[in-house]
Amino acid sequence: MGKAEYLVVLASCVLVTLPLELVGARVYRQPRRLARAVLPVALVFLVWDALAIAAGVWDYAPDRVTGIRAPFAVPLEEILFFVVIPICGLLTYEAVQLTAAAVRRRGRKEVRR
Repeated sequence: MGKAEYLVVLASCVLVTLPLELVGARVYRQPRRLARAVLPVALVFLVWDALAIAAGVWDYAPDRVTGIRAPFAVPLEEILFFVVIPICGLLTYEAVQLTAAAVRRRGRKEVRR
């Protein structure tokens, strides 16, 4: 798979969690809230990556990334990682919250009987 491997993993994460949006997680339907949750953290880690790359602390194997780099030599895949993974986490969190709320409601109904 080589250069596309990282992108395939990220795409798989999105595909696996996308149904959670469709069953009511409502993460993509609130873009401003999503941006407020994801962008500040992504920015911090992107700056961290850029500084580490510039200092020679780390880099990314050229045979594992596409070679497309943003300013400060941060690979495209790393930028996508800092956006995709938190979104997948938020989708999962919201789906768990919905499930927990449904279980609590069902429990209350059974207690009333």
